Amino acid sequence: MFDIGWGELLLIGIVALIAIGPKELPGALRTLGQWMAKLRRMASEFQNQFHEAMREAEMADLKKQVDDLTSQAQSYANFDPIGDVRKELEGTQQQIENAMTAEPTASAPPTPPETAAVEANAAPRALPGAETPPALPSADTPPAVPSSAEPASVDTVADKGDAGGKAA
Repeated sequence: MFDIGWGELLLIGIVALIAIGPKELPGALRTLGQWMAKLRRMASEFQNQFHEAMREAEMADLKKQVDDLTSQAQSYANFDPIGDVRKELEGTQQQIENAMTAEPTASAPPTPPETAAVEANAAPRALPGAETPPALPSADTPPAVPSSAEPASVDTVADKGDAGGKAA
């Protein structure tokens, strides 16, 4: 601690023998030893109290963490998704009611007439994999008539013939 060597201790002993005297030197060394023991005990008690305070602080932190975890677990136990959704719906309903009662700040821009015409004449889309019904003729288009250049032919089993080459 003080980094005192043997030579320095011998010098201190010689000075103490001359200053105190040989008759009272053993009593002085005993008193010095008692004070050193008291000083060491006090330092040890201080260290123990310091370590105990550190443990208590750690325990307080651990207790706080445990309390936080238990409060979280209790909040999970009181979990009510229907109540949460109901609250959100009530809030949305209130916003809609407020928007309906409030004066509109800006009017909606009018749709261009050509966009409205395209949307009105747009054919409904069929689902993938579903058959599309035949289109109905409109009043502007004439009905489709098969051309006379190609006669309609109907294939039958009798026209195709059998494997022997005979017609049935």
